[in-house]
Amino acid sequence: MKLSARNQIPGKVVAVQKGQTTGHVRIDIGNGVVITSSITTAAIDELGLSVGMTRSR
Repeated sequence: MKLSARNQIPGKVVAVQKGQTTGHVRIDIGNGVVITSSITTAAIDELGLSVGMTRSR
């Protein structure tokens, strides 16, 4: 599967860890698979990411 900044993967946010400039967001995409995304803390704030948020197709 090719991924880019424009791809969106449905799942549930299970953890958000913010640092000074970057953070890590863990997303449960089902079937026991959890992915981790490293993004800027500004993007975390702009997207309003928080534990429990879900997105479906």
